[in-house]
Amino acid sequence: MNNVLFAFSLTLFAGLCTGIGSALAFFAKKTNTKFLSVSLGFSAGVMIYVSMVEIFVKAKDSLTGELGIKTGSWVTVISFFGGMLLIALIDKVIPSEENPHEVYKIEDIPQNSSKEDKKLLRMGLFTALAVAIHNFPEGLATFISALQEPEIAIPIAVAIAIHNIPEGIAVSVPVYYATGSKKKAFIYSFLSGLSEPLGAIIGYLILMPFINDLVLGILFGAVAGIMVFISLDELLPSAEKYGEHHLSIYGLVAGMVVMAVSLLLFL
Repeated sequence: MNNVLFAFSLTLFAGLCTGIGSALAFFAKKTNTKFLSVSLGFSAGVMIYVSMVEIFVKAKDSLTGELGIKTGSWVTVISFFGGMLLIALIDKVIPSEENPHEVYKIEDIPQNSSKEDKKLLRMGLFTALAVAIHNFPEGLATFISALQEPEIAIPIAVAIAIHNIPEGIAVSVPVYYATGSKKKAFIYSFLSGLSEPLGAIIGYLILMPFINDLVLGILFGAVAGIMVFISLDELLPSAEKYGEHHLSIYGLVAGMVVMAVSLLLFL
């Protein structure tokens, strides 16, 4: 039970960081683009390294132990790309103009706008829905990782939390622009992040009765695929849009180094 509470707490923390992005939009006058670029690159580095070096390997160990070397290796690879396919399909069904990959800056918010703008409000609400849909599998990924491998769960949760901050800005900016209400903008941003712990709860209730080494191996393979896809499709492009190319790469390498050292410390 303690492991479940720990896993859920980490997932809740990561999800609610969309609210931090929303709060930043209201209390800061300008986006620190360089810091955000390095942070997003760092987050991508953490997620790519831990996915390929740790989670994928654990998935393969579980599956080859259950199915044998050849079949287990094939199922690991299929699970990995299956996770990528899942998140890509989710991305595909979201209209491009409401996709949370769109970069927003704090200074995009007008200082004196109370005019209702239905198009902008619609964009903000759809962005909130898009973020919620994206966060659902992320929540399951964070939760499963925390439940089975607590030592790698904290950096994963921090990485996802970092990438949720600009998503919070992406939700709050158009809603505030359309309504002039900071309260509404914050609430929609906050609620979109709740899908992360919701994904954890639903995943736990559905999957836990069936959890064994085979199911766990498939889940770990899919989680690795989801995290790598998110890093390549969301985090690195956003990092480059917010700042310079080299800053995002420096952040990426730093994230890999920190993740590598943290894993070595647990040997």
